[in-house]
Amino acid sequence: MIMDIRAQIAMVFHLDKCIGCHTCSISCKNIWTDRKGVEYAWFNNVETKPGTGFPKKWEDQEKYGGGWVKKGDKVILKVNGKFASLGKNIFGNPYLPTMDDYYEPWTYDYEHLFKAGISSDQPVAKPISRVTGEYIDIKSGPSWDDDLGGSEIYAKNDINLEGLSDLEKEQLNELERLVFFYLPRICNHCVNPTCLAACPQGAIYKRGEDGIVLINQDNCKGWRMCISGCPYKKVYYNWSTGKSEKCLLCYPRLETGQAPACFHSCVGRIRYLGVLLYDADKVPEIAAVDDANLVEMMRNELIMDPFDPEVIEAAKKNNLSYGMIEAAQNSPVYKFVKQWKIALPLHAEYRTLPMLFYVPPLLPIIGQKRNGVYDQVTDDLSSKPQMSDIEKARVPIKYMASLFGAGNEDLVMEVYRKLMAVRIYKRSQELKDITPEEVEESFRVGKTNAEEAEAIFQLTSLPTMEERFVIPPISREVQIETVIDPFVRKTSGGFGKKSEPSRRW
Repeated sequence: MIMDIRAQIAMVFHLDKCIGCHTCSISCKNIWTDRKGVEYAWFNNVETKPGTGFPKKWEDQEKYGGGWVKKGDKVILKVNGKFASLGKNIFGNPYLPTMDDYYEPWTYDYEHLFKAGISSDQPVAKPISRVTGEYIDIKSGPSWDDDLGGSEIYAKNDINLEGLSDLEKEQLNELERLVFFYLPRICNHCVNPTCLAACPQGAIYKRGEDGIVLINQDNCKGWRMCISGCPYKKVYYNWSTGKSEKCLLCYPRLETGQAPACFHSCVGRIRYLGVLLYDADKVPEIAAVDDANLVEMMRNELIMDPFDPEVIEAAKKNNLSYGMIEAAQNSPVYKFVKQWKIALPLHAEYRTLPMLFYVPPLLPIIGQKRNGVYDQVTDDLSSKPQMSDIEKARVPIKYMASLFGAGNEDLVMEVYRKLMAVRIYKRSQELKDITPEEVEESFRVGKTNAEEAEAIFQLTSLPTMEERFVIPPISREVQIETVIDPFVRKTSGGFGKKSEPSRRW
């Protein structure tokens, strides 16, 4: 079998562990976007779900025109192709988020606190726009709907609720069913990126050695078709330099063996990073399959087994180093995604084949009051975790399938059954209130066993940093030695420019 095996640095976020502290967002902000022109940009942001996200309603592709659409046995850009879109919208792109969809960044008039004259009133530092420099009234900001803030406006308009019945939507607003979880987002560094395909300038490229998607600041002319094309809205326009910018997965850190800043600073330790090997020849075929089969095809056909001798041989023919192959074999992402099958991509129906996967959260179940005490509802009035608890989750499975299963509820249920089996297994060990027969039944329903459940628990709850981040030797010096002396480049620390990017006018 002929295979075009390539390496992709991929990621897993375990949502059961995210505490919504936003440390990841701040660490990224301090390093990459604390500059003029991108004050509003958050390469890493943490959203509350249900909610409209950042920018507002980014999942509404009828409004923004992002991603690919299936046409027969192939896919086409929803924005009609790079040159068609450019010719039609050269003087005004209708699919761009506005400043109101993000927020107008601001600071405060701190100087007034020092220069205010003598008064009986306490001086106030008024908010000042970082775009216009004028006083503004703050109307929104990043994570404005954090922890269900403004639910009547934000959570109520979550596009993933559209598949729910009116009764289900109404129940979500009942006090006993209020629930939310956090959804951290960065660039997915997709295998089939629409930002790259939509760029008429060819300024966006995917690195051959590790699959990281980057924007060449010298080539970018600020057409912003990449922003429209990206369905996740993870490309931002720097209004000061006239260039587009995006998450670069902290590649200068990766090249020196360090985890990206948001990964390294994560308080909940929800983030995992590793290498996946994939067959590039299968990308056109898999991107065009029906929604219901997308995730399964990604998992079973696109991502390859790094222990398969044929895959290893094909990888070597593509000049993948032994270190890269070994990193793929030890990758925690491979375990979560392909081996255990409990990590799913976000909105696979956009057909970009994203390389960021999520372990969905085990949500609390519906409760009710008994004798004035609020408690969960179970068939036998027991507090023990049971498989039936999955159907009683406060958020319907249909909603979770809209996020992580391209609408395939059976796929998401399989993940939840396995996660619940792990919970039941560990509870039986710690509290000894679950019988061996109940544990075996949970293993049967969850399609797992004690060995796998223990391995999932260990990597979820007790991993070391070396187990969470298996960073390959990227060997950038080998990739560039045909065009530049690696020893000359080494002095630049992996990135940088002799002059700042700037507008052409």
